Formats: sequence, structure tokens, C-alpha cells
Amino acid sequence: MNVASFVQIVASLSWLLFLGIIAIAVARASRRQPIRGVTTIIIVIGVIALVLSTASAGLVFISPQERGVVITAISPGYREQALQPGLRWVVPFVENVVVYPVSKQTYTMSVAPLEGQIQGDDSIAARTSDGQEIFIDASVLYAIDPAKVVQVHITWQNRYIDDLVRPAARGVIRDAVSQFRVEEVVTSKRFEMVPQIREAMSTKLQENGLLMVDFIMRNITFSPEYASSVEQKQIAEQQAQQAKFVVESKRQEAEQARQTAQGAADAVVIRAKGDAESRLIQAEAEAKALLLIADALRDNPELITYQYVTRLAPGVQVMLVPNNAPYLLPLPTLESTVIQPTPSTPPITTP
Repeated sequence: MNVASFVQIVASLSWLLFLGIIAIAVARASRRQPIRGVTTIIIVIGVIALVLSTASAGLVFISPQERGVVITAISPGYREQALQPGLRWVVPFVENVVVYPVSKQTYTMSVAPLEGQIQGDDSIAARTSDGQEIFIDASVLYAIDPAKVVQVHITWQNRYIDDLVRPAARGVIRDAVSQFRVEEVVTSKRFEMVPQIREAMSTKLQENGLLMVDFIMRNITFSPEYASSVEQKQIAEQQAQQAKFVVESKRQEAEQARQTAQGAADAVVIRAKGDAESRLIQAEAEAKALLLIADALRDNPELITYQYVTRLAPGVQVMLVPNNAPYLLPLPTLESTVIQPTPSTPPITTP
């Protein structure tokens, strides 16, 4: 409780006491009892009550978050400077004070019935540049400029909320939304639109003695028709993405199969190439071996006979050959015996 309020309460109690004593005096007078002492008390209490009432009318306490506009009967009708926080004195019964808050205030416009200052749907209906209607929930944070409280009182009095903040916010938001397409409002241009609204609101409020603290775009909703079309578009896009994914999956499967086939073909080619190179190396080795054998036989003709004999089984003592076939090898130590065959038996030659 501040001093001004305390003095006002004491003044009110004094007047009550004054009236009570008067009532007592009247009662005593009606019974023809002396009232000389009561009259003195009435005069004293009346003077005290009058002094206290005058003091309470002149004392004004201004809180730190407030400023006081002094309205006076003296021309020009108001003080040019607002009362600052603290206990202040004005001319009793000639001047009175209208107190304005200079702390931050919030004005909310929302579709939710209990969120905003106005009950029911108070969202802002606006149309985009392509003719789509959208609904915006927003909050404006503002404060009265302490240096312009008197200007606010002269221009708006206590109507600055309903006649300035609310219509200015709704008009600025509609103007900003009309510059963008509906897709831009909810996507890429939203963060560009909000600063634009904040700047325009700041200019509008500052011209009328208010300070713009912040602008908050709370929510954006669409008309039922547009919301349905957006949903259908999203479904179509999802289906297109799914089809694209299936095509890409099939392409990857085909590419994988092609890579597998290519790998198998490359493996066959590499294996064939390896076999060919192996055969070539073997043929070259055999050719070199034959050359070496030919060189050995050229220098030692009897070597072939030795090789032939070593290939024969150790127990072979008889060889049967046709009588008209020459020996493949020169065997000078072998003797030939011709056996005359019977008509059904061919001739047999023995060594």
C-alpha cells in the first residue's frame, strides 16, 4: 500500500467518524441532552477529514511501470510532461491524473476461442497474390513510449488497443500476405514476410506513440478446399516418388545383373586367354624340347635306339612284326626267322 492510498483511507475513515459523531449529536439533541462537547469534536474531526481529503486528492503515487498524465482545469488542459514514478503532488480538486502502463503488453489474435483478447475465432483472414484465402494467428508485443504518454492520451486515450493496435496489425498482415503466393507464405517466403510485417508495424505504432517490441506469427491455416487440394497434391507427389523409387530400384537391379554378366564374360575371356597362353607356353616348351632332341640325335644317332630299347619291358624276348615291314630301328644283333603259316595263319617272323 502506498502513501497516497493510505491517506485516502484515513480520510474516508475520518468522514465516517465525522458522520457518526453528528448522528450521536443529533440523538443527544433529540433527548434534550447537552451537546456542547460533541459539537467541538465534530468541528475538529470535520477539519481533519477535510485536510486529509484535500491531501489525498493531491497525492498521487506512480508505480515504476506506469506514467501519469495530469489533466488540469488550467489552460491548455494538461501538463506537457507526464508524472514519473514515485509519490507526486498535484493541485487538489483542480488536477487529476490518468495513469498509463509503459510495460510490455501483448495483443493476440487467434482461432482458438480462449487465446486472444476477443472470444471466439479472431484469426486474420487474408488473401495471397494468387487469390487463396488463408487464416493467420498472430501476437503483437508492444509498449507505450514513456516519452509520448501525453501524446497517446491526447490522441487515443484508453482506446489505443482496440482502435490502433488491433486494426493496424490486421491491416499490415493482410498487405504483406497479398504480396506472396500461398506456397511462398508457408515455405520459402515466410521468414521474409515476418520481418516485413514487424517493420511496418513498428513504423505504424511509432507514429502514434507506441513502441513495437516483437511480432509473432503463431500459425497459418488454409480454407478447407485448399487444404484438401494440398493433401491430394502431397499424395500424388508421394506416389510419384514411390514410382521413381521403384524405377530406380529396377534400374539398379538391371545394372547389377549386367555387371554380373559382364564379370562372368570377363572371367571366361580371362580364363580362355589364360588357357591359350598356357597352351602357347606349353607348345613353345615342346618345340624347344624337340629342338634339343633333334640336336642330340644329330650328334648321336644311336641315342634313339637306346631310348627305344629302354622303353621296352625288360622281359620282352620275342617281337612279332609283319614279314613285309622293315625294322624301324637298326638292330644288327637281331636275327629273323620266317615261319610259314598255314593257309589260315599268316607268316610269323621270329628273331
